[in-house]
Amino acid sequence: MHDTTTSPRLDALKVACSACNLRELCLPVGLSDEELSSIDDIIGTRRTVRRGESLFHAGEAFTALYAVRTGFFKTVVSAVDGREQVTGFQMAGELIGLDGISTDHHSCDAIALEDSQVCMIPYSQLETLSREVTLLQHQFHKIMSREIVRDHGVMLLLGSMRAEERLAAFLLNLTQRLQARGFSASALVLRMTREEIGSYLGLKLETVSRTFSKFQEEGILEVKQRDIRILDQNALQRVVNAANC
Repeated sequence: MHDTTTSPRLDALKVACSACNLRELCLPVGLSDEELSSIDDIIGTRRTVRRGESLFHAGEAFTALYAVRTGFFKTVVSAVDGREQVTGFQMAGELIGLDGISTDHHSCDAIALEDSQVCMIPYSQLETLSREVTLLQHQFHKIMSREIVRDHGVMLLLGSMRAEERLAAFLLNLTQRLQARGFSASALVLRMTREEIGSYLGLKLETVSRTFSKFQEEGILEVKQRDIRILDQNALQRVVNAANC
């Protein structure tokens, strides 16, 4: 009779990856037990990054990707005059470090917005294993493609939208990503400041604050400092749609 039981080590891997949101990268559907064990072998140490600390800095040698297990990060680039430009926000289940693939050096700083934990994935080993495991290679390409699409979305935000449209699109994107991870689609706690949102969207702090107030006055949002509740998601979507008309 065929033994359908799995090893304790494999069971532990499945539970661990499910809990830390790495299943998208580590557990594509259809992987064999042997392939799962190979993936388990390349996942490096978990690293805790305290709020305000950097995971890596611009100019550092690129050696690994980091999967966010818990917490929230921002990526920033520094201008010649010292000003910082926020280029993205990353949450649990997303990868940080893709910027280093093309030049073998990171092009930005990755800073924790709250106490966070990441799993380190040595890139050279990931490349080798991806060539051997087609499903893993396909999954990695999907993740990279999604990042490219997100970058194009940001370019659209900065290039053609008014302040209201930019903030509405940002909030909808954030809630959609959180909902995909099992969180509420209407209530969220902003891990970033109004100033950081402004830097990302190309808006002044005063404009971001004024737009939040406008949405609250119109009954679209309920705003209590960093606690945001979306009262009328359709109205928020209509604000975004107006940019495409």
